[in-house]
Amino acid sequence: MAGRKETVSDKEILRFFEQSPDHFLTTNEVAEYLDFSKQGTRKRLYTLADEELLDFKKVGRNPAWWLTDDGRDFLSDADS
Repeated sequence: MAGRKETVSDKEILRFFEQSPDHFLTTNEVAEYLDFSKQGTRKRLYTLADEELLDFKKVGRNPAWWLTDDGRDFLSDADS
């Protein structure tokens, strides 16, 4: 795979959603946590949504992201 090496795992990203007191997060909030660019963060989040681990809804021009039941199951399986 070309491009920058991933320094944060999918599990770490999903865990951030799981531990957040908010029901949804913005791309900017996740980018700040990851210390990634907004563009790079958006790409990772859309990939996780394609895998049905996250879902989103456009709010204006920006997506609001949340952890799906499949995402919670993924985290639960990863802990087993």
